[in-house]
Amino acid sequence: MNLSPGLGELLALTPDWPMLVAALVVGGLYFWRFAAARRHEVDRARWPIWKAALFGLGLVLWLLVTQSRASALTGQSMALYMGRLMVLAELVPPLLVLGIPRAVALDPRRGLGRVLGLLLDPWVALALWAAVVVFWNVPAGFNASVVSNSAAQLLPALYLLSSLLVWAVVLRPLPAVQPASIGSRGWFGLLAALPMMSVAAVWLYSPRVLYTPYVNALCLWNLTPLENQQLSGWIMMVAGIPAMALAFVQLMAWLIRLADGDSLPKPPAR
Repeated sequence: MNLSPGLGELLALTPDWPMLVAALVVGGLYFWRFAAARRHEVDRARWPIWKAALFGLGLVLWLLVTQSRASALTGQSMALYMGRLMVLAELVPPLLVLGIPRAVALDPRRGLGRVLGLLLDPWVALALWAAVVVFWNVPAGFNASVVSNSAAQLLPALYLLSSLLVWAVVLRPLPAVQPASIGSRGWFGLLAALPMMSVAAVWLYSPRVLYTPYVNALCLWNLTPLENQQLSGWIMMVAGIPAMALAFVQLMAWLIRLADGDSLPKPPAR
């Protein structure tokens, strides 16, 4: 095995059929509906081209990190593995969510609207996201996932799905079933960042390799197993910074609104 693969070798096509089918189905449905919406002026206004472009970019990144040879090198580079997961968790979901058209008609009391209202409840989304991040990054869970190869198959899908819920809560693309204010979304964003940042800090400052499959592994690019783990921590921490920054911006906007509200003159008493 080449332990110093170049970019071309890492991006060589290696199909992951479940992910490929899922991405093609999602992309096909989206762009079919987008093309239909271009026939009406009102629909064009609520579904501009830039939204479709962001959604398409998200699909490209989704395919790039799941259909390349990099997905088969989990056992040789924890850092490469984490890089792929962070693309699926921190880049693909916000692009897909921002691609959702404005003013989607949903009834929060029935059918799809009711299901989405439950899944996009902040506490439900936070619980699912924290469970995925924490369980699969404690040594027992991670070791089992690498040995059973679920790290290459199941875990990327779970990261993508749970992170989609988190980003949907933060960006609120479906206000009909998401009544949350900008302040509550900011607090939620900070809470959602804690599990990933905590895991990253443990990897950065641990004096030993935490995961058995990597203790004596031959790592790519001549990294030692400990350096590989520390680099993974840096990748996870840097990937989480934009989401934390957005949460702080939302909180500041909320505080400014509170301040402006408190400064408004009170109506005269009758």
